Amino acid sequence: MRFVSTRDKNNTVTFKEAVLNSIPSDGGLYVPADSENLRRWILYANETTSFASLAGALTSALINTEFSPIICETIATHAFSHDPVLKKLDDNLFVLELFHGATGTAKDFGVSYLAATLETILQMDGEKSILLDTTTGGLGASMAHALRDKKLLKSVLLYPKGKVRGLREQDFVWNGGNLYPIEVDGTEADCRKLMRSVFADRELVQKYHLTVANTANIGRLLPQSFFYTFAFSRLKKFIDGDIYYALAAGNYGNVVAGLYGWKASLPVNGFIVPTTANIKLDVQGNCTLLDSVVPVQKRTSIDPSDPSNLERLEQVFKANALILRSFVYPADVSKEQREQACKQLFMKYGVYADQETCGAYAAALARSDVVEAEDGAVVLIDRLAPAYDSAFIQHCIGEDPEQPDTVAKALAPISLDRPMLAPGDLESLISILNSLNLLRLF
Repeated sequence: MRFVSTRDKNNTVTFKEAVLNSIPSDGGLYVPADSENLRRWILYANETTSFASLAGALTSALINTEFSPIICETIATHAFSHDPVLKKLDDNLFVLELFHGATGTAKDFGVSYLAATLETILQMDGEKSILLDTTTGGLGASMAHALRDKKLLKSVLLYPKGKVRGLREQDFVWNGGNLYPIEVDGTEADCRKLMRSVFADRELVQKYHLTVANTANIGRLLPQSFFYTFAFSRLKKFIDGDIYYALAAGNYGNVVAGLYGWKASLPVNGFIVPTTANIKLDVQGNCTLLDSVVPVQKRTSIDPSDPSNLERLEQVFKANALILRSFVYPADVSKEQREQACKQLFMKYGVYADQETCGAYAAALARSDVVEAEDGAVVLIDRLAPAYDSAFIQHCIGEDPEQPDTVAKALAPISLDRPMLAPGDLESLISILNSLNLLRLF
């Protein structure tokens, strides 16, 4: 499989190049250049197939011209030590829980896969790389776990003041680990501005072999498409009708990943999402993308510090606008509807759910006309351990969900006991990147 930029169809690269470079020089995002029919792999998987085994097989099928099946299996085995959990709530409603990993979020899957893929590529090429990202804690906690056994990767993480959490001292570069957390004496916006300044200089990116661990990197996004195949491998013994996935749009990577699964011949009939600033209902009640009226060539470059996958979503529908109406079903969801959905999930099914999952459930209830008309089943995509949103759940149902040890550790604040970086201090950030290169810290 080859990958192409959303801004230039002639900018075509290999999977390895897309993962290593992450952001095309034209300011777009890498997307699959063509579709692969993975139907025989998808139909072969069943309830005994582990997520690691499934991911290895699908990776091999997608990028077989670059990596051998053994290498693909090795990547998946190193990346995934746990499976998602599919639960049946009733005959027509299921929930796919993606929060049973190291930090209690779905990020654990994508970050682990990206780290394992990068380490494998770098080992084959005899190179090293630095991941540069901005975070308020969640990404950093996942990165800490994903990089603990890596030899060729380092991660520089920019945190706004007071937001460092979920790390261990032995993970830090100055203690022999792979993380270099930097606390910036400012806001998240200050951190993002610093990161954008670095990536705006292509010479710096090439000099330090910089890439990102957020969903701008196709290597982070791709494994999210495996969630839907995994769900289907468990669902097919329960249902014969149509399958709809209800999920929060987030930065649109969730929807894009599901559509990549559909393009690879995954049996799915649609994705139900709460409306967002960009995904709306038109006057006929059909899905419309507001940004699509602006040509990509006239847009600013993708923000490497806070990417949106909306451009990838547009690219999926570019060939046939009717697909948008046939596969994405938005619903306006109010605050009151989210709260009522939280109560219903708990009272009817005993499920604690965060605001995003409750919003997806409320959207599914609002679009019951679509699902029921096709005698379909709905799968809720639940990406976050309930304890992360305990205040919302407490407000809705009067009870606090239990906080697992994994979540407690991921939320634990950390004092770096090191000088903070001043907002806009690009020179000091470059000096840190340079130290990772010159001092042979990896």
